[in-house]
Amino acid sequence: MLFDKVLIANRGEIAVRIIRGCQRMGYRTVAVYSEADRDAPHVAMADEAVYIGAAPAQESYLSIDKLIAAAKSSGAGAIHPGYGFLSERAAFAQAVQNAGLVFIGPDPKAIEAMGNKSASKIRMLSAGVPCVPGYQGDDQSDDTLVAQAQKVGLPVMVKAAAGGGGRGMRLVHDSAHLLASIQSARSEASNAFGDGQLLIEKAVLHARHVEIQVFGDRHGNVVHIGERDCSVQRRNQKVVEEAPSPAVDEALRTRMGAAAVAAARAVDYVGAGTVEFMLARDGSFYFLEMNTRLQVEHPVTEIVYDLDLVEWQLRVAQGEALPLTQDAINLRRKGWAIEVRLCTEDPAQNFVPQTGPLLAWQVPQGAGIRIDHGLRQGGLVSPYYDSMQAKLIASGDTREQACRTLLHMLDQTVLLGVTSNRDYLRQIIAHPVFIAGDFSTGFIAEHMSPESFAANRAPTTLHGALAAVLLYRSQALALQVDAALDGELLEWQSSAPAQVPLLLQCGERKLRITVAALGRGTYRVQWDGQTLELDIVSMQAPTLRFKHQGLDAQADYALSDNQVHLSHAGLTLSYTDNTLAPASKDAAGSDGRMLAPMDGKILKVLVQPGDTISKGQTLAVLEAMKMEFAISSGVDSSVTAVTCQVGQQVKARQLLISLTPTNTTQEMPA
Repeated sequence: MLFDKVLIANRGEIAVRIIRGCQRMGYRTVAVYSEADRDAPHVAMADEAVYIGAAPAQESYLSIDKLIAAAKSSGAGAIHPGYGFLSERAAFAQAVQNAGLVFIGPDPKAIEAMGNKSASKIRMLSAGVPCVPGYQGDDQSDDTLVAQAQKVGLPVMVKAAAGGGGRGMRLVHDSAHLLASIQSARSEASNAFGDGQLLIEKAVLHARHVEIQVFGDRHGNVVHIGERDCSVQRRNQKVVEEAPSPAVDEALRTRMGAAAVAAARAVDYVGAGTVEFMLARDGSFYFLEMNTRLQVEHPVTEIVYDLDLVEWQLRVAQGEALPLTQDAINLRRKGWAIEVRLCTEDPAQNFVPQTGPLLAWQVPQGAGIRIDHGLRQGGLVSPYYDSMQAKLIASGDTREQACRTLLHMLDQTVLLGVTSNRDYLRQIIAHPVFIAGDFSTGFIAEHMSPESFAANRAPTTLHGALAAVLLYRSQALALQVDAALDGELLEWQSSAPAQVPLLLQCGERKLRITVAALGRGTYRVQWDGQTLELDIVSMQAPTLRFKHQGLDAQADYALSDNQVHLSHAGLTLSYTDNTLAPASKDAAGSDGRMLAPMDGKILKVLVQPGDTISKGQTLAVLEAMKMEFAISSGVDSSVTAVTCQVGQQVKARQLLISLTPTNTTQEMPA
């Protein structure tokens, strides 16, 4: 046996997934963890764990030397990279092999050959794999890239040659925006991948993103394991993935599978990989890139083909031949599986990543349900890593059944304390265009924009009333405990029920609500010109059971200080009790302070004391969860002090820049 212990050079849900796969195969496992992940589930699950450094990935999960040292000190004979981090770095695979360890993935030469989109495209053209027309040359000057884009013809995709995940990619329709898009993509690619090389491709509009799972061994066998449809994307990052694709029939599957196998053979590919294609409406398809690792969305393939791809990776790494032939694989395809990526981000605020304590986390169980995650209730969602926290995968005999199961899963999943995209995902899966299966990579832009989502986030009368009662009742319960009162006195009144006014903040909305306790768990709530009566049956966090208009119902909630996070009827909102809080101005910077919107690292500081700035001007750029965010003033101002610097790690609401507003007639909120 080459190895009997595996170190997983990753974290979160993929580390948990690999640990389970290894342990099921009888391998001992070693987890690695940063300072931010000391109490993470993957650390507790592994047989052993090794601390590898501070929270920033560069000091821990991206340190090749520390990972190899951890493997050697723990006696691990192999390293599984998972996905992300170093999984597609040829230098890492080579260093693992040089250390006498087994890299559970392709050979370094294959990673290098396919890791650069320009070089891989040239290789694919030589192998006869259809590719999108474009430019992938060495001359990377702005003038050349602009000229080549105009030669190809707008619209074009400007793409980072290295890396993936949608970073360093820009769709350009207008020549006036071409130069700025090239420069922006290069900057983002340099920051994300340490390589600013770009390529230009003709944009294939109204196409689908369809990828083929491939697998190779060291005995000359290469197979494909069907396709996945990843067309529902935001910022070129996948949101929903499914297998099979609604747009692929058996003949097209055979053609695309053959092209993917040819691509893998062109680089002597070993292990799990994915060949990604753009599928046009006329059935023509074009090579995009090859991911030389296990994909985030691999569970949908595992379900439809009843396979364990991690098991296959381990067998191939041990030198075994592939367990099945192509014909045998084809016969295994059955049913449908759909996966969504559950992320801590705010869709109503242009998907800004969210960090903080996870107050409530519960997931459903049952037939057709699979959830891969690395979360624990009470844990902290940090700013150092990707915002994807879990994957919800539903399956069924038909696509309709898989959709129905996934909607049920989303309804039953409780994630509170940190804003997530759960409600947004539910709206996608329930959308008639998605249900019909006839959509393209433009689905989100056309049907699910952040603006349209935000427009439907107003609290309903019942939702706001529940929030008010929860805050009122939690404060009463706290008073009961502090004063050691008998429970029967909790809502006792010596006269008519007092009308208690509350001022709640929900996003940008201010809610003036009156709550009256009528006794025995009954409350009368008045707001927005309406009166409701609610009977609280039980409050056992995270479940609230109540009666309204003769119906028994329930909601999910979590309380924290003067906040309540509430999910009911597909709507998850957070309310802050500002009844006793002083009034404040709304526009960013109107109070003379520019604060960090989240935990992150300062990438750019674009102003200095004495500068005069205008409303909307970018003052600094913050990086959080692998994304860049511009920090802009909401008012005309002058800069009085800059208290941050490039490279500094800052906390949410930390003071970055002090301003003196030059327009003193800013409107105060009502």
